[in-house]
Amino acid sequence: MENNRNFFITIALSVLILAVWQYFYVLPRSEAQREAARVEQQRVEEQKKAAGTNPGTDTGTPAAPGAIPNAPGTDAVTPAGREQALATTTRAKIDTPSLEGSINLTGARLDDLKLKHYTETVDKNSPEISLLNPAALPNGYYAEIGFVGNDKTGAVPGPETVWAVDGNATLTPTTPVTLTYSNDKGLTFKRTFSVDTNYMFTVSDTVQNAGTAAVSLSNYGRVTRFDKPLVASTYVLHEGLIGFTGTEGLQEHKYASIEKDKQFTPGKSTDGWLGITDKYWAVTLVPTEKQPFQPRYAYFEDGRHRYQSDFLTDPITVDAGQSATVESEIFAGAKEVGKINAYAEDRHIKRFDLLIDWGWFHFITKPMFWLIDTLYKFFGNFGLAILATTVIVKAIFYPLANKSYASMANMKKVQPKMLEIREKYADDKMKQQQAMMELYKTEKINPLAGCWPVALQIPVFFSLYKVLYITIEMRHAPFFGWIQDLAAPDPTSLFNLFGLIPVTLPHMLMIGVWPLIMGVTMFLQMRMNPTPPDPTQAAIFTWMPVIFTFMMAGFPAGLVIYWAWNNTLSILQQGIIMKRQGAKIELWDNLVALFRKKPSPAE
Repeated sequence: MENNRNFFITIALSVLILAVWQYFYVLPRSEAQREAARVEQQRVEEQKKAAGTNPGTDTGTPAAPGAIPNAPGTDAVTPAGREQALATTTRAKIDTPSLEGSINLTGARLDDLKLKHYTETVDKNSPEISLLNPAALPNGYYAEIGFVGNDKTGAVPGPETVWAVDGNATLTPTTPVTLTYSNDKGLTFKRTFSVDTNYMFTVSDTVQNAGTAAVSLSNYGRVTRFDKPLVASTYVLHEGLIGFTGTEGLQEHKYASIEKDKQFTPGKSTDGWLGITDKYWAVTLVPTEKQPFQPRYAYFEDGRHRYQSDFLTDPITVDAGQSATVESEIFAGAKEVGKINAYAEDRHIKRFDLLIDWGWFHFITKPMFWLIDTLYKFFGNFGLAILATTVIVKAIFYPLANKSYASMANMKKVQPKMLEIREKYADDKMKQQQAMMELYKTEKINPLAGCWPVALQIPVFFSLYKVLYITIEMRHAPFFGWIQDLAAPDPTSLFNLFGLIPVTLPHMLMIGVWPLIMGVTMFLQMRMNPTPPDPTQAAIFTWMPVIFTFMMAGFPAGLVIYWAWNNTLSILQQGIIMKRQGAKIELWDNLVALFRKKPSPAE
């Protein structure tokens, strides 16, 4: 029974780590952070009301010479709704197949952006995802491009600059929007916004110098956010400040870490990108490749607390009577794998694919996603794609599983001899082990063969979990019946009779249909083998399916469906191989013995 024990231990340890972490760390932390965010938001609103601050004003400290100017709205929060906040400024409309919103002409900021193809819940009438919001709101979040000047340049475009629209006032993939601004030093700034059909904006700034002397100024960009996700991040993926620049490469700073460190400034770079990422969405800046720039990741506590990824280019010189152009790109949208990869390749954005957190085992996770996504395009359903992926994985591992189950069948044949050895050398473990090894050698049995299929399945299990958790393609992806989101747990529960009793249950009691199916298939698979003679192992043998049912209930439904289907295929495969080897299938006998009334001592 050594192979059965190894089988159980391998499975238990691998999944137990995920389950225990999720139940005892991730879920309590999520609840604590939601409550902390609610309290903080309430505190800020009360503080602003008491101070009587006018909405939309910037009372923050001025920027130091040569530094990025202070973020607007750092001391101003309005309790008004989103539409009221948008109405306080003049705007140019954004309308694309994927996005809708507007450009704030004060600062020429992207601070109003909704994603047309994504809603907050699976309900078709649910509101669209609001990615960017005005700074005057508690959840202010925006991207901004500007300049840093000096005495010779005069006032240059910054957070409080009011731009004028030159011509078309609606940004679409075919109609760019041009903004202009002139100062008293003879400098005219012409900014052109263009956008593709997806999520990439191009910001082209032309500076024309009509003065009599050369001027020098720097270009800056920033992504600023005043709140953070209400749902706590987990070890499974990164959420927070992110970038890939210079020799340091990938930089990831979670909200908690940047709050502690306050600021991180890597070396200068001439390529790369930086911004802020959520689980499914991101806003990033891609600075011009013509000018070296200094990236920075920071957390500010002056006025309103805020998180910021920004860059500042080296000074750009514009001679008298001449002009200069700098161009930056802003990605603001959903982290769709195909589009992210296309941007990285077509626009030569260095390692832009790292915006999606594939993890350390990306060499497994990426192919797993590719396989599921390819099958989805064929079946039209991600649930069916997961089932087909399971069949393919089983087929790949079939030769190894065949040897494994054959070895297990041979071990069942020699089980009487094994019991004789245990009884004969019950008091001498060393001789017992030597006799066992000799028996294995004589019968040509590998006692570890039963573990290899399970061991190889573990990376597949984790990679599928990662794919379901991080990829937006799986978000709100329906299966059949009650499963309308494969990335979320099964919404039904045994304890309210699967919705017949209208009560709200604690999370730990949400034991849905698919977790129950998974538990039953796991129970049947384990009963294919003889019950271990050791009482401890026998208890594990009996209760492990129940424990796993409770643990897996909180996992994404797609993962539970995969596990249940994998168990079913394993039962069929093991039964066929055992029959071919002439080994007895213990399933029926084990089930009869389980439910048979045990005689009392008196009997």
